[in-house]
Amino acid sequence: MVKKMKVYKKGDVVKGTVTGFEKYGIFLAFEDEYTGLIHISELSDQFVKNVEDYAALNDQVPCVILEVDESSKKLKCSIKNTEYANRKDALIDHGFAPLKKQLPIWMDEKIKEYNIEEKLGK
Repeated sequence: MVKKMKVYKKGDVVKGTVTGFEKYGIFLAFEDEYTGLIHISELSDQFVKNVEDYAALNDQVPCVILEVDESSKKLKCSIKNTEYANRKDALIDHGFAPLKKQLPIWMDEKIKEYNIEEKLGK
């Protein structure tokens, strides 16, 4: 039995497997020996500091096909307007950023808890 080749078209939503990273984007592998690239500008509407924040090696990434080059079997892809990207954008807020946001709230809570102003006689 002959395996039917998949036909890729602009606008299709497909899943690719992450095979590598460069500063400018994420490389993907698809069925039928197709490869793809999600350029850094197609990862998010937000500033992208590190493309590796958006996927891990071997992740299955749903993306939208922007362009198909049949002769080279290459796809240009985007995750910018997908649920996957929105989920990743939410996870990007890591490191000390959440602590920085929470610090003033914690300080206010502790001031109220210890009632510092009353203890100082004000």
